[in-house]
Amino acid sequence: MRRLLFLSLFLGCFMTRAVAQVGEYRTDLAVGVNAGYMLSNVGFMPEVPQGMLGGLTGGLTIRYTCEKYFQSICSIVAEVNMAQTGWKEDIKDIDNQPVYYVDDVDKTNPLAYERKMTYVQVPLMARLGWGRERKGLQGFIQLGPQVGVFMNESTNSNLVPGKATQTERSSRVVAQDTMAVQCKFDYGIAVGAGIEFSHPKVGHFMLEGRYYYGLGDIYKNSKSDYFGRSNFGQIVIKATYLFDIIRTKNNKIK
Repeated sequence: MRRLLFLSLFLGCFMTRAVAQVGEYRTDLAVGVNAGYMLSNVGFMPEVPQGMLGGLTGGLTIRYTCEKYFQSICSIVAEVNMAQTGWKEDIKDIDNQPVYYVDDVDKTNPLAYERKMTYVQVPLMARLGWGRERKGLQGFIQLGPQVGVFMNESTNSNLVPGKATQTERSSRVVAQDTMAVQCKFDYGIAVGAGIEFSHPKVGHFMLEGRYYYGLGDIYKNSKSDYFGRSNFGQIVIKATYLFDIIRTKNNKIK
């Protein structure tokens, strides 16, 4: 079912282009860079209590605008990004208090664990915008598939196996703490919304909020495996700058 949903949305991204001969024709091509901040976690099943892990993301953006259909400006947007993602565990006892080792009498170093992973992410999104194309403000939404390839990982933790603690952890799910990533190809759905300011002599500046829901898992999920699910959830705030490579010659475009 996940793969069918993924394929349907992937094909849907190209539907805008397929009907692009109905409205006002465009052949606008813009390229540039993007950078932002990502908050991420992993949807484990069995559940692992977590906070959100912060990381950076950035890369290259290309946008092809194909038509204006009524008031909607239709485009296809592709990116190639390096992204820092992962998860940060919220280690608490049954009273929802931090857990300390027995020798930490001053309670200065609670148990902590976070896993940072670097991915190359490639979203391909259909975009609809409303407002000014060449000079002024435009609001937009975009939706499409995203794939990712795992590059490396690192752990920041003070956990010591077998060391006694003052209180017990509320969650006994700890297998993820010592497991390396098993499935190095990620895929899912990205959706975003934002605003854009354009000027013909300067280019296009965008600020966007985006959410990514992973349909793939980082660990194997067969009946014999420990986790039935281990997919990413990511919230991204990013800024993008684009400059025009090809611009439609039409004085009526504002």
